[in-house]
Amino acid sequence: MILFSKHILLLLFLAFCQMAVSQNETDAALNALSFEEYLSYVKMHHPIVKQANITLNMGEANLLRARGGFDPKVEVDYDRKKFKNTEYFDQLNATFKIPTWYGVEFKANFEENTGVFLDPSLTVPENGLYSAGVSFSLAQGLLMNDRMADLKKARYFNEQSKADRELIINDLVYEASTAYFDWVVAVNEQGIYESFLVNATTRLNGVRRGVEVGENAAIDSTEARITVLNRQLSLEAAKLKSRKAALAASNFLWINQIPLEIETGVRPIAPETAELSSALYLEDITNLDQADLQNHPKLRSLQAKIKGLQVDRSLKRNKLLPKIDLQYNFLSQNYDAINSFNTANYKAFVNFSVPLFLRKERGDAKLANYKLSDARYERQAATLTIQNKISATQAEIESLQDQSQLIEDIVVDYTRLVAAEDRKFSLGESSLFLINSREQKLIEATLKQNELLGKSLEATASFFNALGVSEPYLTN
Repeated sequence: MILFSKHILLLLFLAFCQMAVSQNETDAALNALSFEEYLSYVKMHHPIVKQANITLNMGEANLLRARGGFDPKVEVDYDRKKFKNTEYFDQLNATFKIPTWYGVEFKANFEENTGVFLDPSLTVPENGLYSAGVSFSLAQGLLMNDRMADLKKARYFNEQSKADRELIINDLVYEASTAYFDWVVAVNEQGIYESFLVNATTRLNGVRRGVEVGENAAIDSTEARITVLNRQLSLEAAKLKSRKAALAASNFLWINQIPLEIETGVRPIAPETAELSSALYLEDITNLDQADLQNHPKLRSLQAKIKGLQVDRSLKRNKLLPKIDLQYNFLSQNYDAINSFNTANYKAFVNFSVPLFLRKERGDAKLANYKLSDARYERQAATLTIQNKISATQAEIESLQDQSQLIEDIVVDYTRLVAAEDRKFSLGESSLFLINSREQKLIEATLKQNELLGKSLEATASFFNALGVSEPYLTN
């Protein structure tokens, strides 16, 4: 019966321990903020994301405005003068215009003019005069004109706006990621000092008991106490660093235009390689060739800028041509009879003009060439910079992987040394100075390992930034 009761108590104790462990794990999970969850807040609510969307909306609005240059137009002019019961003139002129792509404009017109003092050239039939015709330019404005140029440039500006939006969000995600990784490193550093402070405190208590029973010299307790105080000092500095890193990461957290602050109890989780690649959309990227580089948003933005400047140059060159505007209108007093519009009744117009020296036009054409050359040089430089940044980041990632493996082995070996020295110290075969010295090397190696973890995470974020990777929905 007594044996049975002991088994029951043991089972209850194990169950209680299991519940305590599970509760601790649950509390830790509730107080943790994963990298993927952190980035989701940044992408959904940060003001810069909304600012990037405004950039895209501006491009679309600019395109809509340019398309308005080809909208049909109705014009009505009415002019009347009456004085002392005399109607000097009563003039009505209504026009419907349809502009087309190559500067050709179709026009339908109705005129009705009466009055005692009406200009004879404005005399029309009693029921008015209808006309239908076309106007166009033969030289300047035929293959390129302001309306065509505005629409083409608006399309390229819209493409540039999309690329710029991707760049803005890419930079934001990169900056938010580095802030999160700095927070991870700071929290890990705090944990390292907390762990080794426990070791130093335990050792101090043991030395004090040894001093009491005469196994240790009194000076040993002083040395052990100095070690504890140094660890406490380092821990306080680590806590401050951790809090500052958390506040820096908080700069990227918003909900409904309200800034958030990470609470003291919340901890980050260092992302695994698969989670990091998924959050930064790097799963399918193994290498980068020249064809892939053309899709970089920075280069697409510059290419759209170059295309817009090419359109502007074509327009400026077109201005060097003489201006020859032609207009021809068929006239009829019966709008419902198509055969009444014939070449016997018409109104024609010709306008010719050209500056004698073309200094303004030649100057504009040269400026357009210089701006285009400047943009092309900028794109060449940006291409080389991006290529070198990608190569340097890839080399950094590979080197950090090797360094991480080396420091992991070093930490393992230092841990063995400290454990062995601690065993010898407990047997009285070592000194407190020697074990503290061994443990200090272990602390330095562990901090170095934590530092390399942060550098590896930031290098992956730099690779994401160098590639200009965007979320799939941004490129649709």
